[in-house]
Amino acid sequence: MVCLACLLPLFLVPIINILPLLFDFIMGKIYRVFGWEYRKPERAPAACPYKPPTAPVSKAEADAEPNPADPVKPGNVDVKKD
Repeated sequence: MVCLACLLPLFLVPIINILPLLFDFIMGKIYRVFGWEYRKPERAPAACPYKPPTAPVSKAEADAEPNPADPVKPGNVDVKKD
């Protein structure tokens, strides 16, 4: 048995995907009533949110000391370096 809240996304995704097409269809009808021409706007294609680093990270850079902006570990707060 599956709860309705778990099934809700299965029904919402197709509806959300159809909304831009429905909007273009309705706007086309409204523009036609006024005698104008409705041109669909260009939509940007879906982009991948993950962008891999352009330059490979060398081992020397990975072993380097942390930047001052990096958070400090709890044990290193009061350690004095000379």
